[in-house]
Amino acid sequence: MRIALDTMGSDQGPAELVAGAVLAAGKSDIEITLLGDEKQIQSVLRQDQAGHLMHVVHTTQVVSMHDSPIDAVRKKKDSSVVVAFELLKKGEVDAVVSAGNSGAIMAAAIKFLGRLKDISRPGIASVFPTMKGPVVVMDVGANVDCRPNHLFQFGIMASAFSQIMFGIEKPRVGLLSIGEEGGKGNALVKSAHTLFQSSGLNFIGNVEGRDTFQGNVDVIVCDGFVGNVCLKLSEGLAEAVQSMLRDEIVKTFKAKMGYFLARKAFSNFKKRVDYAEYGGAPLLGFNGTGIICHGRSNKVAIKNAILVADELSRNKVNDHILKMLQNNIAQTGIDDGQVPAGAA
Repeated sequence: MRIALDTMGSDQGPAELVAGAVLAAGKSDIEITLLGDEKQIQSVLRQDQAGHLMHVVHTTQVVSMHDSPIDAVRKKKDSSVVVAFELLKKGEVDAVVSAGNSGAIMAAAIKFLGRLKDISRPGIASVFPTMKGPVVVMDVGANVDCRPNHLFQFGIMASAFSQIMFGIEKPRVGLLSIGEEGGKGNALVKSAHTLFQSSGLNFIGNVEGRDTFQGNVDVIVCDGFVGNVCLKLSEGLAEAVQSMLRDEIVKTFKAKMGYFLARKAFSNFKKRVDYAEYGGAPLLGFNGTGIICHGRSNKVAIKNAILVADELSRNKVNDHILKMLQNNIAQTGIDDGQVPAGAA
């Protein structure tokens, strides 16, 4: 597989991203195209024996985190993120990975790839750790104003992703709401609940925020406003818990001794809640494969993001999404996710 990596625009700088690409190349037979400032990229590659596995495409512009996404894609045509998606459109690469401006990544994907057939709104999925295994949450920021059919399609896309990445034959799908009862929630959630009940998905009903980390559901569906709040809240909570633990550990000698004895457990906990283990958030619903990484992604996160992009491309996730969508339309008569007649 051929993966394009945008090395510019992240908080860490090109060196960390190139190092992640080198790690990924050592794990799989992936052909990686590095886009960005050639001088900076080559300075890292020269230090590593795996550098010969990479291709470098020099770009002269950078989309910063503060740039307007639409303006950046329109005006900075020689930026690494724009050129990466151009290569994907031309079929010269199979997927794009970027830790840059997420809005610009979405805008570039919309401009160069377009939507999959019958998908109304592409979105962003994210993997959360739980007590039993990973859960896929979608959407986490691409669509803040949604209709019921959008949530329904998020459920289909996230289920297809869960099947491919985690080998779950029939992912359990939950709709995020303020109560488990089907009548709870706003008008959007209530209408979406009716759609999911009529579908062929393994829908287990509404789930509450506290259920997110229990591990009793494989896919959680919500609009992008709620999903992004959940994502940022979870990231902040994990960092706060680790910080509070560090503060408590250094207070007393007994606490320090306890940490020494349990340091392996602390290390395992940190790994379980580390976003780097999951790489990045896949863009689902586009005519192509893209991964958005955290702006602070280290080389491990970049390596894992490239491997996820490789996995999704090899297993043709978009074909899987389209098949699941058509099966649901055929089985239930739900065309474009419209609420069945007589539904609330």
